[in-house]
Amino acid sequence: MAVKLLGTKIGMTRVFREDGNAVPVTVIQVGPCVVTQLKTVENDGYAAVQIGYGEIKPRNSTIPMIGHDAKAGSAPKRHHREFRVDAKDLAGYQLGQELKVDALASLAFVDVTSVSKGKGFQGVMVRWGFGGQPASHGTERKHRSPGSIGSNASNRGTGTLKRGIRMSGQTGNKNCTIRSLDVVKIDAENNLLLVKGSIPGAPRSLVEISTPARLYRPKARKQRELEKAKK
Repeated sequence: MAVKLLGTKIGMTRVFREDGNAVPVTVIQVGPCVVTQLKTVENDGYAAVQIGYGEIKPRNSTIPMIGHDAKAGSAPKRHHREFRVDAKDLAGYQLGQELKVDALASLAFVDVTSVSKGKGFQGVMVRWGFGGQPASHGTERKHRSPGSIGSNASNRGTGTLKRGIRMSGQTGNKNCTIRSLDVVKIDAENNLLLVKGSIPGAPRSLVEISTPARLYRPKARKQRELEKAKK
């Protein structure tokens, strides 16, 4: 059954396996999330579950959002997300239900989405890894420039550049998804999720954890084995 939870990135540490190997992990504070709305095919045209996460003072929210969350018997929430489910799986959720990290106990892998760190305005050497201009005799104050771009025009003479040309600009600050990260440990008591490797975003940033969209054969086999063990 598909599920999505919201959490906060805490930071990175390492976990030692039974064989003594150290595994770098990212610690995520997951939830608790509240089911704030159930969308049905009859009313909305599709089946989905909306969740809310993060406390916010009523004075910093809006009257419509306060009333929306109050219908679920919840205080105002700062963040809201929804995820699609099958109509038959919608019965497994209830309005006002609290979702915690144990909802991910049946998953061996998860997809993690967050906003990457913003690096500000960067030139082409930092942003795209350009080599720069030759540092030999004749190059003056142009070592880090991109060089000529006129040959990339869609119609030479008009100056209109082709779309997608790599130039300087803002780096980072984009919504990124890291797929099929290994779930190393779940601490249900403290609502902590430990996943192998790094994830986008700075510490204390908002993170979305969801059921993996796709798994390659080795990981799909591991997921099936975990599901059999849970049964």
